[in-house]
Order: sequence, then C-alpha cells, then structure tokens
Amino acid sequence: MGTLAARPLPKWIMQRYSQLWNKYKDRSLEHDEISKILGEKHASIILCYLKKNGWVEVALNPDDTRKRNYVLKSPEKAVEEMAK
Repeated sequence: MGTLAARPLPKWIMQRYSQLWNKYKDRSLEHDEISKILGEKHASIILCYLKKNGWVEVALNPDDTRKRNYVLKSPEKAVEEMAK
C-alpha cells in the first residue's frame, strides 16, 4: 500500500491531529486508543480526513485483521511533502 503525500488540513482537523501527535507521536495506534483522546463520535471522521490528506498511514492489525493500526506522519515530514 503506497502512502499519500500530505496536503494541508482544515484547522479543526489539525487541532485533533496535534492532540494525537502530542500524546502518541508516531506510535502504532488502534481505533479505540484514538477514540479515548478524540471521543468515539469524532474519531472515525478525523481518521478519514487524516488518511485522505496523507497525515496517517493505515495497516491491518497483525493480530486481528478485522482491526486497523494507524501511524501518524510527523509534522516535519508532512510539511516537507507539502512543499514539494
């Protein structure tokens, strides 16, 4: 699966990304961990924006392929990709 080059995010999504980055950095996360920070209602929407704009990588969980693992792209890498 290829990774998307990062694109600018709406301010409200960037704020949620910052919450996640400050707590987890580039650690592999499951949906339930993300939901604890962002709230169950908003986690899926925010993950969709992050994925669509290239700020998160998604992979199957090796222990349970019904689940996904999410890894945030560093802000430096995302800005570098946007500059290209």
